[in-house]
Amino acid sequence: MRRIFTLALMASTMLLAACNTVEGAGKDVKSAGEAVEDAAK
Repeated sequence: MRRIFTLALMASTMLLAACNTVEGAGKDVKSAGEAVEDAAK
């Protein structure tokens, strides 16, 4: 039972980290797009 709990905890931690990483990458792309748009104006 302890092993299953540990594996579930590790899996949920990895999923949360992945979501955080994707969100950060999305923000980076958005800010880069805004910079290009501002330069075009």
